Formats: sequence, C-alpha cells, structure tokens
Amino acid sequence: MAVNIGDAFKVGGTGIASHPGYSSLGTFVSNIIPNIYVFAGIILFFLVIGGGFAIITSAGNPDQKNQGGKALTAAAVGFIIIFASYWLVQIVEYLTGVKIFDPGI
Repeated sequence: MAVNIGDAFKVGGTGIASHPGYSSLGTFVSNIIPNIYVFAGIILFFLVIGGGFAIITSAGNPDQKNQGGKALTAAAVGFIIIFASYWLVQIVEYLTGVKIFDPGI
C-alpha cells in the first residue's frame, strides 16, 4: 500500500499526527530524539566494552588487537558525533525558542 507522506504527517489526518499524543510532526520528533540519544549511548557502551575486551584478550594477536582498536575508535567518533548533535539541538532550541526535548504534550 502506497503512503502519501504529506497526508501521513498532516495534523488530524490518518498518520502519525492523528495519534492522540501527537498534535504535530514536531511533537513526534521531540519525543523520538531523546530516545535516539539513549539508544546511541547503549550502542556506544557496548562498543567500548567489546573493543576493550578484544584488546585485552588479544594475547599478542595483532589482528584481534587492531579489531579492538577499530571498535574503540568507532566508539570515540560516535561519542563525538552524539555529543555535537546534542549541543546543536540545544543551540537550535535557544535560538528558536522551540523546546525540542520538552514538547509539552
């Protein structure tokens, strides 16, 4: 079944915005963003644990040590991206006055 995106996100239509908790697409996004940060933090945690474990248990195997180092590098880059995106959202909130993390449903 084809979905017309314009109709799906229209306030009062049959899409996401028609859900009783969402008055607009903005409130839907405002509710999703904090959950995305939590999910990204959980992934980051497991990357750090897995990368550290791979390095510790490498026992001199350079391939396994490099794989662990790559996982830790990916975790560090991911942390920087998550951190920067959080503060960019904070700056947008301050400049526009729109509360993204507190949609006020």
